[in-house]
Parts: sequence; structure tokens; C-alpha cells
Amino acid sequence: MAAKIIESHRVGAEIANGDEAAKKKSIELLSELGLPKGLFPLDDMEEFGYNRANGFMWILHGKKKEHTFKKIKQTVSYATEVTAFVEKGKLKKIAGVKTKELMLWLSVVEVYVDESSAGKITFKTGTGLSDSFDASAFELGMRLQTGLYIALLLATLLIPKHRASQLHKLQTSHSYFSTG
Repeated sequence: MAAKIIESHRVGAEIANGDEAAKKKSIELLSELGLPKGLFPLDDMEEFGYNRANGFMWILHGKKKEHTFKKIKQTVSYATEVTAFVEKGKLKKIAGVKTKELMLWLSVVEVYVDESSAGKITFKTGTGLSDSFDASAFELGMRLQTGLYIALLLATLLIPKHRASQLHKLQTSHSYFSTG
């Protein structure tokens, strides 16, 4: 079903192929829309497309993926084809994204940032239920900060003590490790 709708929007669309190019374009679009850049934490993206004329976007990637946004302890499942209509601050008529609530997987049909609720992002399911979260939980930096912190922690355990002070200097000189 999603393949058919994607084909109907290809004419005139901006299309990026390959993981690096597709991720870059998807992040650029999310930023342009005022949405958190980490909403699509997908690996091995094959294609990202965006038809500006009708506000339709899609992502194709190799296999279904489940991702847990650790800051809010929310698991989301991404099908191999994800589609949505977009407008400033909103993804709507989403297909291919589900969230786990208790033991049920519910389709996410809309995601939006409400200007009156600064810093919050709301997810609406097909059942009409919605939930709002701190938008920072969906930023790209969350994965980067966690990975760098773990790497530094491991490095301090594995390197000689006399090198630990050099590592500490490195850690405190980078903004990745801010406590804010």
C-alpha cells in the first residue's frame, strides 16, 4: 500500500539515495519543519523522498526497526516504508510508525509541536489517544552524548592513570559533556 502512494508522489520530488544522503535530507527536513532531528533513528536508509508541492515525504530502509527513546522509555517501531504528509511543526497521516503502549502496538498517525507548549512534542495514535513528551528526548545529540560518555568511561578504565588527566582535560573541553 505504501509503495503505491510513494510512486504517486515521485514526480517532482527531491530524492536522496543511500544511507548518508537520505539521513542528511531527512534531518534537514525535520529541522526545516521545526521538529526534533532525531525522530527517525533509522540505520541503512535506502531512500528519502520529499515532494514539496504536495507536502509528502517518505523513507525506505532495509528492515523493520524498533527503537527505544531512553529519556522517555518509549519504544517505537518503524516499518520498512514510512510515509507522512508534512507542514510546519507537523507530520500527519503517518504510515509505518507504531508505538508500544503496555502490551499493544498503536499506529502513530500524527506528530506535532504545539507552539503554546514550548519544548513539547505530541504523538497522536489512530485510536485518538495522544501523549506529549519533552522534545529534547528526540534530538540527535541524545545518542551522541550517550555514546561519547560510554567511550570516555571505558577509556578511563583501560588507560594508565597518568593518561587519565589528559582524558579529563579532553572531556571538559568539549560541549558534548555539558550538564545542562
